[in-house]
Amino acid sequence: MRKDDCIFCKIAAGEIPSATVYEDERFRVILDLGPAQKGHMLILPKDHFADVTEIDSVTAVHVLPLAARLGAAAKKGLGCDGFNLVQNNGPAAGQTVMHFHMHVIPRWDGGPEIVAWTPGEQTAEEREETAAAIREAL
Repeated sequence: MRKDDCIFCKIAAGEIPSATVYEDERFRVILDLGPAQKGHMLILPKDHFADVTEIDSVTAVHVLPLAARLGAAAKKGLGCDGFNLVQNNGPAAGQTVMHFHMHVIPRWDGGPEIVAWTPGEQTAEEREETAAAIREAL
């Protein structure tokens, strides 16, 4: 299943040229056009899912092992010291293309901060209230 007006569906289908790193029957992995670091890859499912809340179990079970394989390949092939896996859901979370995708971002010791936040504070009572609200929604 694909969405005709989705740019990532078109890239995953090979209709739009890309620097393809890997491809199989489920995924196309490309280099990001606006990379956070050299070797920044996007894992694109060939089926359309707007975000992780829509992804099917078959795709979900394959995406994380593929991301690990790509990260290991970046460490070996590019000599990076580590990698980030980033997956955004919805505009408020930084998702700009509404087609599920996972970023694999090679990282070098001493490189720029890419994925970081300042830890906040919550009381034990606030954490329990938050946990209860999420549990109720499950």
